[in-house]
Amino acid sequence: MRERRREAHAVSALRETLAAIDNAEAVPPPALPDPGDGPIAGAVAGLGAGEAPRRHLSPEEVSAVIARELEERRAAAAEYEKLGRAEEANRLREQIRLLESL
Repeated sequence: MRERRREAHAVSALRETLAAIDNAEAVPPPALPDPGDGPIAGAVAGLGAGEAPRRHLSPEEVSAVIARELEERRAAAAEYEKLGRAEEANRLREQIRLLESL
């Protein structure tokens, strides 16, 4: 059971970090389109018409995102430790070790 729980923490850390990288690739939304004639104001029509291109992050930018994730986890682990919540602090430290190995 301990091994499965440990793997869940690893999966959680990786998913959260991948989501942070995915969010960093997002581009700011363009200005709102003019309200159209259709039933939904501002709707776009056509296959893929509502899609926005993604930014391509350099390896340095990806490393910076991972560094931010690590820093957030370190701060949260320290805060949990201050509050006497050692189990949560240890869980975050396990995630930190995993992310540092990337």
